[in-house]
Amino acid sequence: MNGFVRGLTLGLIAVLAVEVLLFGLDTVLPPDLGKAQRSSPVVLDRGGAWLRALPVEHGRWRIRDDLDRTDPVFVQRVLAVEDARFGLHPGVDPVSILRAAAGDLVHRRITSGGSTLTMQAARRLEPRPRTLAAKAFQAVRAVQLEARYSKRQILALYLTLAPYGGSLEGVRAASLAWFGHEPSSLTDGEQALLIALPQSPEARRPDRHPEAARHARAQVLRKLVRLRMITPEAAANADAEPLPRARNPFPGLAWQVSGELARHAPPGQPTVMSTLDAVLQRRLEPLAAAMAEKQGEASSAAILVVDVKTRAVRAAVASAGLGRPGGWMDMTRALRSPGSALKPFIYAMAFDQGLAAPDTTLKDAPTRFDGYAPENFDRSFHDQVTAREALANSLNVPAVATLAKLGPEAFEARLTAAGARLVRPRTGLTDPGLALALGGEGITLRDVAMLYAALADDGLAKPLAWTEADAARREHGDGVRLVRPEAAQQVVDILRESPAPPGRAPSALVADGAKVAFKTGTSYGFRDAVAAAIVGGYVVVVWTGRPDGGARPGMTGREAALPLLFDVVDILHPAPEAAHVIAPKGAPGGLQVLAGEDAAPGPRLVFPPDGARVEADSLGPGARGLALAARGEGLRWYVEGRPLATDAAGQAVWKPDAPGFYRLEVTDAEGRRARARVRITVH
Repeated sequence: MNGFVRGLTLGLIAVLAVEVLLFGLDTVLPPDLGKAQRSSPVVLDRGGAWLRALPVEHGRWRIRDDLDRTDPVFVQRVLAVEDARFGLHPGVDPVSILRAAAGDLVHRRITSGGSTLTMQAARRLEPRPRTLAAKAFQAVRAVQLEARYSKRQILALYLTLAPYGGSLEGVRAASLAWFGHEPSSLTDGEQALLIALPQSPEARRPDRHPEAARHARAQVLRKLVRLRMITPEAAANADAEPLPRARNPFPGLAWQVSGELARHAPPGQPTVMSTLDAVLQRRLEPLAAAMAEKQGEASSAAILVVDVKTRAVRAAVASAGLGRPGGWMDMTRALRSPGSALKPFIYAMAFDQGLAAPDTTLKDAPTRFDGYAPENFDRSFHDQVTAREALANSLNVPAVATLAKLGPEAFEARLTAAGARLVRPRTGLTDPGLALALGGEGITLRDVAMLYAALADDGLAKPLAWTEADAARREHGDGVRLVRPEAAQQVVDILRESPAPPGRAPSALVADGAKVAFKTGTSYGFRDAVAAAIVGGYVVVVWTGRPDGGARPGMTGREAALPLLFDVVDILHPAPEAAHVIAPKGAPGGLQVLAGEDAAPGPRLVFPPDGARVEADSLGPGARGLALAARGEGLRWYVEGRPLATDAAGQAVWKPDAPGFYRLEVTDAEGRRARARVRITVH
């Protein structure tokens, strides 16, 4: 009895020693899982449609399998054909090994290796020459894998690492490349080919060796018939399915943006669920390409569509196509001049701080601001205008005057605090200048979209969301207050009054359409054309220009970007909005006139102002002349005391005979006068 107890004790000690030894070896020599962890990151749209993936080492497409997105019938057939006892063995199946050895002896050659799916996964993790020693090594690794992972995880690992010809690894990559769709639903013929390929992936490639592929597929179908997993009739139909003749290119929608998301995918999460809408993206990309083609071979275009509620980016067209100049660049991230596109925020902050109201009177006349003398785009002036009129018609002098009251430093600081990044064109500039009102600092299209989304969301700024997880956080998360809701709504209402582009009916006249609040911008030298809109719960921002920053004479935001923006709005087809309450016109008493503006009675001489230096194109009777402008009734003009005749349209056009100083005078119907002394020079 004592001997039995002693023997049992020694046996238990021996078993424990072996277990400790195996545990120690497993700890010191764990399986190398690096290859499994280096899978191709895949970016999907909000509904799960494929946008783009990136290859891994040596250009291989190793796309991690998701059993929830893989045809369950295919999974059952893989197990039946490759490893029927997969759920029973611990990584190595003695029954399969004995059966394989018996078959090899009968045929006097190796006909089957007896490898389990776990052993095949181990071989793919650490490839070695096919020898008995390598087989033993794989068996050990298979046991280690089984100790670490569940059967479901090991099956997903095999379907991720299995080779399918060329640079394809994993059933998802194979299904997309050979059949053009995900393996969520596979025909019988497609399933049989995918089961056959991993055993001899190069010899059975359907694009290079179609007969070998057809024969291997037929063998699998016959085995499935024997296993009663398919009827003979279904197998015959599957055998008649045409084989793929070539690999399908992988999808590449939203190329730059989806590539960015893929490169920044969190470790261990190779599938990124983006906020993009593949259907919308697919419609907008050709639209941008067509507009760029129309504007010249060096031109490009970019589009952003943002859902205001969640800040989710629904479409991001970063260029007009990879085949165009600069087509690989992401122009939504490029620093470009916004032109006048930031003017709405100047007025919003002025309204917010009580410096002005929508109907405050501003002066639109030649004005010099500490050496800076802006002029309107059409080089004409309108004398007294309201802030509403100045913004709707994008007048420059009133915007600069308003920015001067705000202070460019304060304006820039508030935009920066909201998350926008503004970059000055020269590093030597330590302070922002008044040119900031007209696009004097660079900003990205993404930040422009973020700022307009803040206007649309009652003045609350939040970062754009590029993944569905971020969008959920944005919807319920806090933001940065850019302006008060009242100021934001006032500006949006004014932007709805902006003149519609040619061929488009004004929003106010479209009874069943969404009201478009928009603003355009043109950079100095016609380098950038920008248009931004708030419409139906979306913000749309478009840009056209040359990626190299070259000038495009005559290409303004209104002419080169606004038509594209309205085309995007047509595709979005936003729902009509409820009518807004129309506030009574008229500014509060203290804001009738912007502080410092002159409102003296009598005629107001708008152009040229007193003390101006005017450059004329030419002189004499044949010159084009200078169109004089003043405000008042029954105006009469005098030059050096001599009356100036008007043309057929009643416009006073002055054609100086020579350069020099001149006295101008204008009188109204009541005899009141306004005078100016100007200097005429020639280009």
